[in-house]
Amino acid sequence: MKQSSVIGHQLSVKAVTAVVVLVLVTLHCSLITAFGEEIQARAAVVMDASTGRVLYAKNPELRLMPASTTKLMTALITVERANLQDVVTVSRAAANVAPTRSGFREGDKVTIETLLYAALMKSANDAAVALAEAVGGSQEEFVQLMNRKAIAIGATDTRFINPNGLPGKGQHTTAFDLAKIMRQAIKHPVLKAVLGTRVTELSTEAGKTVTVKNTNKLLWTDEDLLGGKTGFTYAARHCFVCAGERADNTLIVALLGAPSRSELWKETEGLMEFGFRVMQNQEEPVVYLTRADYDTEGLTQASYTKKAKGKTKVKGKAKAKGKAKVKAKPKVKKKTKMMVKTKKAKRTNVAAKAKNGANG
Repeated sequence: MKQSSVIGHQLSVKAVTAVVVLVLVTLHCSLITAFGEEIQARAAVVMDASTGRVLYAKNPELRLMPASTTKLMTALITVERANLQDVVTVSRAAANVAPTRSGFREGDKVTIETLLYAALMKSANDAAVALAEAVGGSQEEFVQLMNRKAIAIGATDTRFINPNGLPGKGQHTTAFDLAKIMRQAIKHPVLKAVLGTRVTELSTEAGKTVTVKNTNKLLWTDEDLLGGKTGFTYAARHCFVCAGERADNTLIVALLGAPSRSELWKETEGLMEFGFRVMQNQEEPVVYLTRADYDTEGLTQASYTKKAKGKTKVKGKAKAKGKAKVKAKPKVKKKTKMMVKTKKAKRTNVAAKAKNGANG
């Protein structure tokens, strides 16, 4: 195989604020390097949190269902507009929402902070609806706040129809937009605290308590991880957005449409490691497009193959709404190793914090 056959997989990107679908060169599947071939999620983005620079992208602007990663925007609107110590009463609509619930009943009185922990850690739909009603007055008004915020931060390919991510017509996001939302979220210390909590105890004003464990399994295995938000529906498949920190570098990884939860964790760790290597100038940034995934964009359920045919790789400097100038380097990437680490469990008691006036 000639070295020039794999040049197209190397990409130099100075700063990316928007990535457009660019098809500059098509190569045979056998020429795809090992790292790109491993990513089975339909879309993925690795972003430098401090600058917004894209370090890796697969189908970054492919519109897909967000599932419960939607709750990250719900939480962002909440911390910007509400007092976390305010007590709200859970409505009938919130208590009856399905399927994942924290167990709050109609009439239960809980703090905004408690609802945040339930929504982000347990991915509780009842908590998300209760937050929307408390902050926006109604779910419909709150969704308008979510969509306006998405536009304000440049997530223009995102549209929400509810605060919890349950599937419905017209609800979509992209890996690129999801990374932008996480970038905004981690600017708030309280959200970083909630997203990074492994186990907590939720309490109502009447003293009813329930222990909640974070759905983000990487909190137990990856020392670099600051926190993240999971999502799953049959239509969206497995989704995840997270932030990681190593030395003075902070990265964001967003994945949509992974075929399984185990692949989701594996690919997140691999992409995190790749991103840190790019920031250390040990790898080149990559934008990677797969025609098969774009061909199925209009379907209600994703179609997955381990090695999708018709993959297209892009090289050059990505510019918003413009063309990319090709600049390639003859370098073949090596397979990224998955690093697994362990750390002690971290617990926090939301009820106690609320009583003491703490802000998370």
